[in-house]
Amino acid sequence: MNRWKRAVLLAAAVLSLAGPLRAEEQATGTVNPPPKPGAWAAIAKLPDWSGVWTPYISDQDKRIRTDPVPWQPKVAEQIAAMVAEEKAGRPKGLFIDCLPEGMPTWMLITHNAFEFLFTPGRVTILGEMDGNRLRRIYTDGRPHPADPDPTFHGHSIGHWEGDTLVVDTIGVLPQAYLAVSEAVGIPNNGDLHVIERIHLAAADVLHDDLEIIAPHVLTAPWKTTRIYFRQRARKYDIVEGVCLQGSFAERKDDKGNAVFVPIPHADGNPVPQAK
Repeated sequence: MNRWKRAVLLAAAVLSLAGPLRAEEQATGTVNPPPKPGAWAAIAKLPDWSGVWTPYISDQDKRIRTDPVPWQPKVAEQIAAMVAEEKAGRPKGLFIDCLPEGMPTWMLITHNAFEFLFTPGRVTILGEMDGNRLRRIYTDGRPHPADPDPTFHGHSIGHWEGDTLVVDTIGVLPQAYLAVSEAVGIPNNGDLHVIERIHLAAADVLHDDLEIIAPHVLTAPWKTTRIYFRQRARKYDIVEGVCLQGSFAERKDDKGNAVFVPIPHADGNPVPQAK
C-alpha cells in the first residue's frame, strides 16, 4: 500500500473515532469555531482575576485540622505512617522525577504562584514552577468526553454562576496523588471527581471551595477551601522554571557549543561537580 492510500485510510479512521459532529461543526467544518462577535466584550464583564495569585500556606495546614480528610480506615493507617515519618525527619517525597502534582493536589498544597487567562470559551490557569502546571477549563458549553484519556489534571469544564466559576473535573490519572503535604498523600486510585467553586471573597482574596470525591480512598466527599492572595507588584511576576534543569550542568561541547550535560546522582542526590 502506498503512503498516500495509507494516509487517507488513517484520516478516515481518525474521523470515525471522533464521532458525529454537531450541526455547527458540520456546517463550518471546524470543531473549535472562532469566537463569535462580542465574545471578547463578554469577557470584560467577568470578575477581574488579573494579576498573580499566591497561596495562603499556613491556612493550608490549618484546613487539614478544621476540614479533616475522611480517609478510609486502611488509607488512614498509611497516612498516619507518613505523618510519623515526616515528624521524625524522614519525609517521603511524593513528587519526584518532575511529574506534575496534578489535580486536586495542585490547588490543595501549592506553594507557588499562578495566574488566570480568560479567553472566549476557556479559562486557563498557568502555574509557576514548570510547564506541567497548566489547567484548561472549557466554558464553551461542551460536555466531558464520554471516555476521557486520563491525565494528571483531568478534563475540566466550567460555567459561571454570577461571579463564581463552577468547575467540574474528571479523567484524572489514578496515579495522581490526593495529598495534604509534599510528604503525605495517597494515589487517588481512580474515579476521582472534583467540583470547585472559585470566587473573590474580597478585592484581592480568592477562594477555591473544593468538593473532592475519591471513592477508592475516601469514605465520603471531602469539602475544603483554599485561599489565595492577589499580588500586583512586579516582583511577583511568574518566571520560567524547568524541573529537570537542576539535573544538568552547563558545559561546552568539543565544538564550543553551550550544552547541558547530565549530573551524576548517587542515592538520589547530585554528585558535586568541578566547575
